[in-house]
Amino acid sequence: PTARGPRAPAPHLRPRFLNPRPGKLPLESIQVVLEELRKNGNLEWLDKNKTSFLIMWKRPEEWGKLIYQWVSKNGLTNSVFTLYELVSGDDTENEEFHGLDEATLLRALQALQQEHKAEIITLDDGRGVKFF
Repeated sequence: PTARGPRAPAPHLRPRFLNPRPGKLPLESIQVVLEELRKNGNLEWLDKNKTSFLIMWKRPEEWGKLIYQWVSKNGLTNSVFTLYELVSGDDTENEEFHGLDEATLLRALQALQQEHKAEIITLDDGRGVKFF
């Protein structure tokens, strides 16, 4: 065997086009991308004029599923948790949803509430959730 220099990438790995203006994407293209993210549930518009938005790594339903799997796996249905306990408590330290911001957590819990798996409740020291 002989040593060879770097090979050209296989045809299916070569770039299909080059952006003539790196870092500049036409507004129409940006709108298409944002609309696809919205359709997939990974983007939420924060204003009516569609000038401000939230992009989510996981859809709220996906976060809700992860949380409910943890609740079920640990036999915690019919239990009440504060929002703090769910995302900052010692019991969830090794869970993917540990450290989740409150806005995303609430969206996830609202998704579970729509599925009748949870109810967001008001507690003396803030909000909580009861799982069914």
